[in-house]
Amino acid sequence: MVTRWVARLFDDRYAWVRLTLLALSGIGYLLLRPHPTDPYAPVDWAFAGLALALTPFGVRWPLLTALGSALVFGLAGWWGEAEPVVPQVGAIWAVLELTLRVPSRQVAAGVAALLAAYLLDAHDDLPAGLPTWLYGIAVTVGVPLLLGLNIRASRQLARQAEQRVAVEARAARGSERAAIARELHDLVAHHVASMVLRVGVARHVLGDTDPRVREVFDDLHASGSAALADLRRLVAVLRNPALVGDGTGYVPIDPGALPGALAEAVDRAEKTGLTVDATIDPEVATLDAVRGLAVLRLTQEGLANVARHAGPAARARVCVRMRDGAVHWEVSDDGGTSRRAARPADAGVDGANGHGLTGMRERVELLGGTLVAGPDGSGWRLRTVLPAAVR
Repeated sequence: MVTRWVARLFDDRYAWVRLTLLALSGIGYLLLRPHPTDPYAPVDWAFAGLALALTPFGVRWPLLTALGSALVFGLAGWWGEAEPVVPQVGAIWAVLELTLRVPSRQVAAGVAALLAAYLLDAHDDLPAGLPTWLYGIAVTVGVPLLLGLNIRASRQLARQAEQRVAVEARAARGSERAAIARELHDLVAHHVASMVLRVGVARHVLGDTDPRVREVFDDLHASGSAALADLRRLVAVLRNPALVGDGTGYVPIDPGALPGALAEAVDRAEKTGLTVDATIDPEVATLDAVRGLAVLRLTQEGLANVARHAGPAARARVCVRMRDGAVHWEVSDDGGTSRRAARPADAGVDGANGHGLTGMRERVELLGGTLVAGPDGSGWRLRTVLPAAVR
């Protein structure tokens, strides 16, 4: 408990407070010295003032401050006429602050400088006062060194504990992802595969039916097969999140194929009856995989919600442009046969109980953007800007 309290007291966030209080205590000592019969000479005042002036630099340049404070302490002990209390305390504290912040080699240099300064100050006491001299070394040099090393060790232990907690949390999330992956595979993939199989059988049995019906079956079969492929990739990611960590594993869409994928999403929307005016910047082919997938999923979700809320007779507009590396994305509609009152702003894209808008917002915010959704004339508009990727 005491060690933890001391570690908090010497937290780097409070360094300026510590050093300010140290300087104020030095000023108080000079003004209210307990030995007024031993007045300070001008040289003593000069060394004390220099020691106080060096104190604030211990935050920014701890090694230089420790060396400078030790030098002032040594010179004050050699040439000064009074006891160099203020320079000595300043040098001790500078070594303590040094021990808290820098590698061992720099700490050794600061400690050696403080030891040399103490030798200069106490050279008149040798050899008769050797026990007192050794005790003074233990207090002046040993105490700040041991205290600083103890606080550093406490900080390292705290960091190691935090790292262990983080590792355990990642392991727990990994286990949860694996469980979710198994459930997705068992509950969803089986049913989707069954639907794809049934559609395939229907295509074979109804081979001589109306061409328009065969086209619908073909589209359903292709959509189901694509959904199965995406599901397998998502299950792989849930089982092994490292696949998305370095960009070498889970790549759901080749960035160069993004314009074609967006055109396919528009084509699928038109097959539902929508009229879609699409403006796709060819430069989107240069997007990274993460933002490319986000643009594709936003477009698919946006057009699906236009069909759901505005009706198949609606006219939609898709606009994807690149400007200075950022993606400007927008999907809007004219309202179709539905009334704008049926889509209040607080209901979201999917209505009062839907999660589409929430998922779209989360996807956009993860990439540093903000999704804006709301009425646009008689229709509805979604738009966002995905910032340029950080290199």
